[in-house]
Amino acid sequence: MKRFNGFQLKLFMAMLMVLDHLDHIPGLLPPWWAESFHVITRCVAPFFAYMAVEGFLHTRSRLKYNGRLFLWAGIMFAGNFGVNHLLNVDSLTIDNNIFFTLAMGVLALNVWCYPVKSDKISSKVILALRILVAVPITVYACLAYEGSETVVPFMLICYFLRNKVNIRNIAICVLSVLLFILTFEIYPSMDTTIKMMMFNSDWLVFTALPFMYLYNGEQGPKTKFSKYFFYIFYPAHLWILALIGYITTIV
Repeated sequence: MKRFNGFQLKLFMAMLMVLDHLDHIPGLLPPWWAESFHVITRCVAPFFAYMAVEGFLHTRSRLKYNGRLFLWAGIMFAGNFGVNHLLNVDSLTIDNNIFFTLAMGVLALNVWCYPVKSDKISSKVILALRILVAVPITVYACLAYEGSETVVPFMLICYFLRNKVNIRNIAICVLSVLLFILTFEIYPSMDTTIKMMMFNSDWLVFTALPFMYLYNGEQGPKTKFSKYFFYIFYPAHLWILALIGYITTIV
């Protein structure tokens, strides 16, 4: 079952990611195709969240890892601003930045897990202070940005239940049910209701589970290309699609 390394699975997720964003080019996809692609790609964000937890577990420096995510989030914020200002078309505005969401999730993990030892302060006081700091940061992380209400809880589940796989899977399914309940709404017609379920489909986080089982625990090739490919590919493909969309609107 565990047949693929992290790099291979990330490449597959990157291809799915492109499918999800093809509708950034106005008129390229029929509405039903765009909605269908949106549904089948709901596994992408939670899988990258899972891999971020794996990175957090195995990195040499958790703080540097977190800093790198925030750095690329900043780069993407700046790039989005530049592209949006250059194109100046509301329908082509890019506000995606999964790096920031992942960075906030890793920050929450760092606050909960960062080792603190002191001979002068009791462990109970340290725990109380940790909770006092960690809870508001975690709540903010869950509300901070794109998909954070889904991705951050998913990351917390994957980390704290990493050694209890069956309970982890149940928790992920419970998260899916809760998200479904929070987003489901009945509209005047069944067709509209289904379309809105497909649009508001972050509750499909459980679809990442099969890919998590395909992961063999190995990082894959350890090269500069494999390390930075996804940091570059994610913003680049969105900016390129926006530019293509702009060209098609003026031709």
